[in-house]
Amino acid sequence: MKRISSIDFTRGLVMIIMALDHVRDFIHINSVTESPTNLSTTTPILFFTRWITYLCAPIFVFLAGTSAYLSFIKKADRTQSRKFLLKRGLWLVLVEFTIMNFGLYFDAGFHSLIFEVIAAIGFGFIILSLLLKVSLNKIAVAGLAILFFHNLLPLSPLFSPGVFQVFPNRVFDMAYPPIPWLGIMLVGFASGKLFELPGAKRQRIFIWIGLASLLFFVVLRFINIYGDPSLWSAQKNAMFTFLSFMNVTKYPPSLLFCSVTLGTMFLLLAISENLKNRVTDIVSVYGKVPLAYFIVHFYIIHSLLIIILFLQGFHWSDLRFASGNLGRPVGAESGLQLWAVYLIWIAVVVLLYKPCVWYGRYKADHNHWWLKYI
Repeated sequence: MKRISSIDFTRGLVMIIMALDHVRDFIHINSVTESPTNLSTTTPILFFTRWITYLCAPIFVFLAGTSAYLSFIKKADRTQSRKFLLKRGLWLVLVEFTIMNFGLYFDAGFHSLIFEVIAAIGFGFIILSLLLKVSLNKIAVAGLAILFFHNLLPLSPLFSPGVFQVFPNRVFDMAYPPIPWLGIMLVGFASGKLFELPGAKRQRIFIWIGLASLLFFVVLRFINIYGDPSLWSAQKNAMFTFLSFMNVTKYPPSLLFCSVTLGTMFLLLAISENLKNRVTDIVSVYGKVPLAYFIVHFYIIHSLLIIILFLQGFHWSDLRFASGNLGRPVGAESGLQLWAVYLIWIAVVVLLYKPCVWYGRYKADHNHWWLKYI
């Protein structure tokens, strides 16, 4: 089965946007001390700098499920697919707790272990490997049931985030509780069937699903009773009231969070269906090598942070890694303003373009077993 261009484009777009969030996390002057969605301290541009990146994780997880379905159909071998999903799932969990945790904290002592999106996808693959005999309809129902009702079952750490002291100097941070994200992956896996439809029909269905999801978001959010633990309220002006309306919960991903982000995803898939030009070609480059891009961009951004700290006059002894502070000095102002964050984001994305082109071509031209895992 040949690659599906709309998936590559949509995934590539969110990978590009994802880098913005991580540059802001590491380098923005207020990222350690203030939340960009705290309406009492944020600005509209800072709020939407964070909000636009809400699209990334759910689309990344959803399309991972979709890709798993397409791979399953291509192999036409349930046993082989089960083994691959299980091994890839275990590999991703290992990558999270080693390569990604070090890239995030630069802490050789691993004083903080964090369960984030890569581990959530790995967990989802492991569960999917056990469900390949289950009908798509049942998988879809299970996924939708999780999305609609998981907020009623805040049973940490499977359903809700939390930080747990596991040893005197070691903590475990469940940032991405696996059950809610599993719901997104199951719906993505079941939706893989839609990609077997003719392009024009698939495009129409995606438009209707996208519009229906966004309408559902607006109506349920306006009712302001269910769908997100954080209710919206009137603020000091119309702009901040709108920010309150849009301020949905990612940790864990609420029903309204999933509705607005995945609804947007379906419209992106529809728009990019049969669309091919220089822009889509460039964006799709990142979507063809998502895991490699994800790993490398973390190390580049964190290394840039260390360089910036040195240029700002800090010394190695001033940097704090074991505390989970990303190296940022405690009690001293560090980092850059938001405009500089945007410049660095663009530079990182441009810097990774050629390596992604090369690696994408290498994967396409070679059939080494390990390429399936990176």
